Amino acid sequence: MIRGLFKVLTDSSVRRNWRYLALLKVGKWLLPDYRFQWPQLAWWRDAAFNSYLERFGLLGGADSDRRWVIYQLTKLVQSLPGDTAECGVLQGSSSYLICRGLPGRAHCMFDSFEGLSTPSSTDGEHWSEKVLACDLETARKNLSEFSNLSFHPGWIPERFKDVESRTFAFVHIDVQLYQPTRDSIEFFYPRMTRGGIIVCDDYGFAHCPGATRAIDEFLSDKPEKMISLSCGSAFLIKGLPVREVLLASH
Repeated sequence: MIRGLFKVLTDSSVRRNWRYLALLKVGKWLLPDYRFQWPQLAWWRDAAFNSYLERFGLLGGADSDRRWVIYQLTKLVQSLPGDTAECGVLQGSSSYLICRGLPGRAHCMFDSFEGLSTPSSTDGEHWSEKVLACDLETARKNLSEFSNLSFHPGWIPERFKDVESRTFAFVHIDVQLYQPTRDSIEFFYPRMTRGGIIVCDDYGFAHCPGATRAIDEFLSDKPEKMISLSCGSAFLIKGLPVREVLLASH
């Protein structure tokens, strides 16, 4: 049986749907609760997007669908005024999509470039201090084709004061932990243009309970609520209660 599965998975002459069914069987054995996606998804074959994924070493990885979502959500604010921002830059792969999707705007980036701060008990046991570090020069190089960028290295929220007079149309929060997530949404929420979008990359991830809690606590008395996505992130539209978002989608 194992030999037969190996042949189906590795022999390119075998029909594609048979190979997929064989992959499902192997996956069910290795990770019984894992859910595969249909390989017929059109965006998997988007040449420009795949080129971007290759550039950042993301092609075939687990983050490609979340990056696609960011790229698509930028379309919703193209006609709105306001700058863009990202909290948690790493190597700049998400900022690259924001700058490409919303060209010509000031894009403000906040990151320690030293990895994560110290997790609290709210953050569970997955994360540790200083992981996910990436040096500032790597991010600068990866984003060198864009102008009107500003880097604000430092621990969140100490550099937010640099942009406190600005308004924003699109903000991406990707800082994993409770406190920086809470600090980020508290700062940017009141500075969002009506109709602007805040995306939280970590919302709904089992290993980011602190980030999810921070967002839910902050929004508990706000009209907006997060729209959870199947890829593991979520977003809100400023000034548009969740009921109106859902009605508009039908």
